[in-house]
Amino acid sequence: MDNYPNHLNERGEVHMVDVGKKLPTERMARARGSLRASAQICQAVLEGRVPKGDVLAVSRVAGIMAAKKTGEWIPLCHPLPLTATEIEIAVKDDGFVVESQVRTTAATGVEMEALVAVTASLLTLYDMLKSMDRTMVLKDVVLLEKSGGRSGHFIREGRDYVENSDSHE
Repeated sequence: MDNYPNHLNERGEVHMVDVGKKLPTERMARARGSLRASAQICQAVLEGRVPKGDVLAVSRVAGIMAAKKTGEWIPLCHPLPLTATEIEIAVKDDGFVVESQVRTTAATGVEMEALVAVTASLLTLYDMLKSMDRTMVLKDVVLLEKSGGRSGHFIREGRDYVENSDSHE
């Protein structure tokens, strides 16, 4: 880790890392998270019986918009020209699983954009469904994979996190 630039300058002050001399490369990141909700809420979403409308469509748009604004949300994060952002939402018996994939060609990676996209999508689901149940729980927002850049390819190994409903316990 010593070879990686950090957010402290030579005086120990916080600053944004200069990536201006780095060559742009293709970069991709995937993230996932879940919202635990009752079976009744999940069924209402599937049947289109939510008073606020198509919560899945709004949640997808929120994730895409948030990914594009990550540099405004996270201090010291570079604003990036995203080339693609995809949000997939699976409705399970016990909640929702949101996965994002974000791509760019830039001098720095899109891990934060993928994580922010998932989080904003989950928060939007919560917001649109909270009148039906305020006990919903956001869980397990994780980076699944990233590629490109100096640190290379990363794939999360180990616990399955939110792939199946067992992780909601």
